[in-house]
Amino acid sequence: VQLQASGGGLVQAGGSLRLSCAASVTAFSRNRMGWYRQAPGKQRELVAAIFSDGFTNYADSVKGRFTISRDNAKNTVYLQMNSLKPEDTAVYYCNAYLSTKDDYWGQGTQVTVSS
Repeated sequence: VQLQASGGGLVQAGGSLRLSCAASVTAFSRNRMGWYRQAPGKQRELVAAIFSDGFTNYADSVKGRFTISRDNAKNTVYLQMNSLKPEDTAVYYCNAYLSTKDDYWGQGTQVTVSS
C-alpha cells in the first residue's frame, strides 16, 4: 500500500495550489479519501473528505475555498486550494480509509503560504 502526495509548495496569500494523492490501495473507489493537515505545534486536523458515493465534507475554515475530488480510474484524489491564507500553512497528508484495518496515510506534502 502506498499513498504518494504531491503538489505542495510555497505560494503567496491569495494564490492557489492543487494537491494530488495517488493511492495504491485495495478497492480505491470504496475508500473514503481525506486530506488532513498539521501545522507546527498543532494537532492534525481534517481538511476535507470525499466518500465513495461522492459526498464531501469540509472543515469550516476551508469551506468555499478548497475543493476535494477524486478520479477512481486513476486511483487519485485531489485538493484544489484557492484563496490561500497564511494560516493554511501546514504539512498536508492524504488518507485512505476503508476499515479500521485498512487505514493508510501518505508521507505528507508541505504547503507554505506567505503573507
